[in-house]
Amino acid sequence: MKHIDAGDLAIAYHESGPADGQPVILLHGFPYDPRAYDAVAATLSAQGLRCIVPYLRGYGPTRFLNDQAMRSGQQAAIAHDLKNLMEALQIPRAILGGYDWGGRAASIVAALWPEMAAGLVSCGQGYNIQNIAAAMTPAKAEDEARYWYQYLFNMPRGVAALTADRRDLCHHIWKLWSPSWAFDQVMFDTMAASFDNPDFVDIVIHSYRHRYGVTLGDPQYDATEALLAAQPGIAVPTVVMQGRDDGVDPPSDADHDKPHFTGPYRRIVLDGVGHNLPQEAPGPFADAIASLAAR
Repeated sequence: MKHIDAGDLAIAYHESGPADGQPVILLHGFPYDPRAYDAVAATLSAQGLRCIVPYLRGYGPTRFLNDQAMRSGQQAAIAHDLKNLMEALQIPRAILGGYDWGGRAASIVAALWPEMAAGLVSCGQGYNIQNIAAAMTPAKAEDEARYWYQYLFNMPRGVAALTADRRDLCHHIWKLWSPSWAFDQVMFDTMAASFDNPDFVDIVIHSYRHRYGVTLGDPQYDATEALLAAQPGIAVPTVVMQGRDDGVDPPSDADHDKPHFTGPYRRIVLDGVGHNLPQEAPGPFADAIASLAAR
């Protein structure tokens, strides 16, 4: 475990591989933690890559440097956290990999600051930048049903649920989102310790309210959110990976997101894999990262 001050945060992270290896930054999602990348990081480190796996804001030992700072979970905040981490570590350019919240942070950095991204591996939603202006447009009923937790978090009842027993709620989400993944209680308990962060509830609630435009963001990110509202394209070499069994973001047969990617691009859909793709399919995920390192 290492720590570094970066922007608003004292970020905790794991690092493996040679210090002079090509940097790879791997970002977890909600509700998971860096342990999701243990097997991936071990494989890539053995291949000579420098792997950095941070705890996102609101997770594990990562903490705010200022008690008065807004506990924002908006997309621009987590993207700036990644940018700030790279600058603090003096990493001008890295391969970025992530899923869920982490995939969103990686995608935004690749879109807005492409000079910092040697390549992108994004799991789940192919184009992972939120279109907040269109967030109130209804989806098909089958898709709306998968977002039950988001609606819960937009009510006081959701705050109470996360506060009272976040592990029960997150365990249920794991089962729904990865129905073919045979995780055990020890694995869940080990990773769920990251949810005990004192800012977890506030950041999760803000994330799922801001994305629907029902609460304001942190003013320091207004300019970045304005850029994201234009739905910028991603020009860096990209591999999009999706699990056929993903219970919240199941892939469609058609690749509707491909037009957002203007550089080298490929899409991989894996059978028998759910939402937590790097932990459920570490071999294919590591191969995708390695394919970008070889460029």
